[in-house]
Amino acid sequence: MRKSIVALINYGSGNFNSVANALIRLDIPFREVKTPSGLKDATHIILPGVGSFRNTMDCLKSTNFDFGITYQVLDNKKPFLGICVGMQVLADFGTENDICPGLGLIPGVVKRIDTKNSGLPLPHIGWNEIEARFDDPLLNNIVNPATFYFVHSYSFKTDNPKHTIAQCHYGINISAIIRKENIWGVQFHPEKSQQDGLALLRNFFNQR
Repeated sequence: MRKSIVALINYGSGNFNSVANALIRLDIPFREVKTPSGLKDATHIILPGVGSFRNTMDCLKSTNFDFGITYQVLDNKKPFLGICVGMQVLADFGTENDICPGLGLIPGVVKRIDTKNSGLPLPHIGWNEIEARFDDPLLNNIVNPATFYFVHSYSFKTDNPKHTIAQCHYGINISAIIRKENIWGVQFHPEKSQQDGLALLRNFFNQR
């Protein structure tokens, strides 16, 4: 049986090192991947993300990671986890600054969080409870509700409500975890979310 290993994509995202450190702490084998060819021998794929939707998509397209990721997760059915903007680019398109096509792996759109009624500041920064809407292996042995660390101003609105596994509330309900088959995305930063975040990364690595 082939040994499991995570391809941790490094396209210059600011939180690559923090995700790598979390995997080291968990003793999860991983490989830093800077080209799509590095995805071939991996069993799992993680896409970190910090920054804007368009900048992330431009980086993925310039390195052909957009095609590489799509092939590995759709054709080879490898478990995939997108973190923060790495989750948002799973959408059909984002609306930050202007309309930008995403990877289109989970139907939906990324829009600015509507705070006109709540008066809450943006970006949404800090600890927030998430509430599971459906059972999911990513949340095994994690209490419900659990608390995770968020930093974002835009949120993923799934076309199919069943693709929103968990949500948080920041004036409005926000998709905190999304999933379609072998593809997961988390709006928060598990690598900065202490024990619950580490448990979630472990649960992802346990997917086959």
